[in-house]
Amino acid sequence: MRLTSLVTILVFVAGLGIGYFARGAAGMLQRRKHAADLAAIEKLNQEDIQATVTQDPKLLMDEWDEDGVRFTPGSPPQVGKQAIAAGNEKFHAQYPGMKVLSYTSELKNLQVEDGLAWGWFEKKGEYKLSPESPPASWQAKGLFVLKRQSDGSWKGLMGFPVSEDELATGGNAKSR
Repeated sequence: MRLTSLVTILVFVAGLGIGYFARGAAGMLQRRKHAADLAAIEKLNQEDIQATVTQDPKLLMDEWDEDGVRFTPGSPPQVGKQAIAAGNEKFHAQYPGMKVLSYTSELKNLQVEDGLAWGWFEKKGEYKLSPESPPASWQAKGLFVLKRQSDGSWKGLMGFPVSEDELATGGNAKSR
């Protein structure tokens, strides 16, 4: 009986030890995955800055998921990558000489779970609608949702500005 009790206690302690180390290893893998997600999301943010500054149509679309939805004040939602591309084309046709002079983008309160990421953005920029126009400034704050792609990269699933300084002026940017 004593030998059986000793064996039972040893098996129990060994099981606890294995469970403890397995749980720790799983947690370490989860932390590594979270760090990789954060790095990939920051890469997407840097790609957004590059795409916005250059106004390259392909780069502007590369950051969106096929099911993306973009909300723009004063316009209906653009649902799907094709609708977002059409919105970009319409804007560029309206302002063919537009040049972005500066642009910053910060992501805040980022949360990542089950292949989705969400948080707040703060964006600021300065641009000229034509070579002759004076520089104008723009800033926006809003909500974003991203979707992890099968290759581990992230794409925009939703962008929803909740405040823009242009909103208060009826769509006219503040000129310097």
